Amino acid sequence: MDRAQLADFLRTRREALQPEDVGLPRGPRRRTGGLRREEVAALTGMSADYYSRIEQQRGPTPSEPMLAAIARGLHLSLDERDHLFRLAGHATPKRAPRSEHINPGIMRILDRLQDTPAQVLSSLGETLSQTRPAIALLGDDARWTGKARSMVYRWYTEPESRLIYPERDHPMHSRIFTAQLRITYTQEGKGSRAAVIVDELLDLSPEFRQVWAAHDVSATHLDAKRIAHAQLGEIEVHCQTLVDPGQSQVLLVFTAVPGSESYEKLQLLSAVV
Repeated sequence: MDRAQLADFLRTRREALQPEDVGLPRGPRRRTGGLRREEVAALTGMSADYYSRIEQQRGPTPSEPMLAAIARGLHLSLDERDHLFRLAGHATPKRAPRSEHINPGIMRILDRLQDTPAQVLSSLGETLSQTRPAIALLGDDARWTGKARSMVYRWYTEPESRLIYPERDHPMHSRIFTAQLRITYTQEGKGSRAAVIVDELLDLSPEFRQVWAAHDVSATHLDAKRIAHAQLGEIEVHCQTLVDPGQSQVLLVFTAVPGSESYEKLQLLSAVV
């Protein structure tokens, strides 16, 4: 671990960011350039004291999960993330086609959508980041662990996961989720996490076996969908998709027609977070 270089790297990256770059208010009395240490700590989910000690060259060696959180909070590129890991004395994470490191450009867009339901998903349907309105609309998907982090896995193994969509739409979502999984499975091949999920679902779910056997890869996107919200009722949303092909991730943004009943319901999401 190179404490001096690690501290210098974190400081320069912190000072290069502005509050608006990460979705934070600037405030009328702000005098310092860049982010404050306590702001970085909040973005990374660690205490301000812990982060400050790293920058002051007196903290413990950060763990790999801590470094990954810092990389996300500071919107580091993949090269910068790898550099961070090396400075902290860790091996660099494997650059798999399906990565949980969100592209900094995608993160900047997401940070500017804090009043809008939006989320970043991996190619396996794992939620990597959500805005608060997205949590209010769809639920907090960060609580899932293991294979259950994948939406398609939950769809066939956790009945509660289907409650966010009207029952009449369930067959359509089954086809879409399964088609998305098949494409990922084909890209990553045998031995991949996608293959593990496919094999387990084939054993566990008769419905999955039936949909999988159709070999449909055309129904992979849905521009409009209905959400069955527990408090606000049914909401019709349009789903805009921004794809990051380099990391097999998508940014989903949910909107509604201005002036519609669904639009008014989306404005109420902040009250039910």
